[in-house]
Amino acid sequence: MNLGTDYANLFKQAQQARIYAYCPYSKFAVGAALLCADGTVFTGCNIENAAYSPSNCAERTALFKAISEGKREFLAIAVAGGRLDGDANAPCWPCGVCRQVLREFNNGGLVVVTGDGAGGLTTKSLGELLPENFSADDLR
Repeated sequence: MNLGTDYANLFKQAQQARIYAYCPYSKFAVGAALLCADGTVFTGCNIENAAYSPSNCAERTALFKAISEGKREFLAIAVAGGRLDGDANAPCWPCGVCRQVLREFNNGGLVVVTGDGAGGLTTKSLGELLPENFSADDLR
């Protein structure tokens, strides 16, 4: 863990961000907490839209907030999700679109943290979640 990373605290921040989710259609609330290399944490929640495709996931909300504030280096992202009327302790991994967007700013070493369904945490690298990925290197 870098910078004394406390994944449990990062996951708690994701659970807190989940409170602000706007999900009247799916009723599936997700929160994310993104840890920058300088120790700053940006949070985000999912934001749905009646037309569905303009919706935005919690992970991308947190990442876009960080990018808009000049951050480009990230160490970890915690994701907490579940039914709006339930808790957020079961695993909730980033969707494929979020994995690809996260890959744009990380070579695969980003740590992804989520609940394991038993009250503990599970971590995987972005490289494990998105093997054989497409990146800027493929455009050269």
